[in-house]
Amino acid sequence: WIIRIIGGGLQKALGTSRTESMSATANIFVGQTEAPLVVRPFIATMTQSELFAIMVGGLASIAGSVLAGYAQMGVPIAYLVAASFMAAPGGLLMAKLMHPETEAAINEMDQLPDDPDKPANVLDAAASGAASGMHLALNVGAMLIAFVGLIAMVNGIIGGVTGWFGLEGITLELILGYIFMPLAFLIGVPWNEALVAGSFIGQKIVVNEFVAYLNFAPYLLDASAEGFKVVAETGAMMSDRTKAIISFALCGFANLSSIAILLGGLGAMAPSRRHDLAKLGIRAVIAGSLANLMSATLAGLFLAI
Repeated sequence: WIIRIIGGGLQKALGTSRTESMSATANIFVGQTEAPLVVRPFIATMTQSELFAIMVGGLASIAGSVLAGYAQMGVPIAYLVAASFMAAPGGLLMAKLMHPETEAAINEMDQLPDDPDKPANVLDAAASGAASGMHLALNVGAMLIAFVGLIAMVNGIIGGVTGWFGLEGITLELILGYIFMPLAFLIGVPWNEALVAGSFIGQKIVVNEFVAYLNFAPYLLDASAEGFKVVAETGAMMSDRTKAIISFALCGFANLSSIAILLGGLGAMAPSRRHDLAKLGIRAVIAGSLANLMSATLAGLFLAI
């Protein structure tokens, strides 16, 4: 009922359909594959714009179940919670800007189904939550091992190739930093910190947010803590405002590997829409990334006041 209330508020405020508003609200609390379950019976018959909005909503947000993991890395929980709530309207905004609605959509409350898989009681909810948590923890662990190893392999290849030309210290992170450095500056990061910020934004989009947060974590430590890092360009601690901007910018599933997750999750719920999901995948990642960057920009703006 909380999702229905907030979803109704989003519908009234933004003029979106009830199905996409409900799914966007569910993304505040659960992940990109679980949130569409609240509107599962309608996925097969959704308009292109609604389907795109559901995809963007999932990519612009993170699962509530991983907030504790990010907080354990040192990311302020207040930033994570704020980013999760901002992702719902932000994702809908970017989705409608990139793919406006031109067809009839579902808008009435009585057209939406009840959740057929809701827990029977507290014990059922606890058991289901424990199983989901274990599954998530194993997935996250496997993903981190795989992607950290992949980055190490890529860095080894890059280092070997650039070494032939006498270039030292060239890594994937450094390359991504230079590519996304102007973008980091545009969202409010000072130029002397934009290289490292751009690197994290690039890692989040090209790899995933887990790896980006993992590499960002040493900059959040106290100066006396083991593993603490300073910004190489300044030789000083990263500014609090930059830490906040990066924390918001990384808070979303919008990365290239998430396209496969969406195809697997939403495609299983509505096999007839797989073609549409594949066609909209890259655009959804772009829209989700823009929603995250918009939240980061607003956070930096408010902190500067």
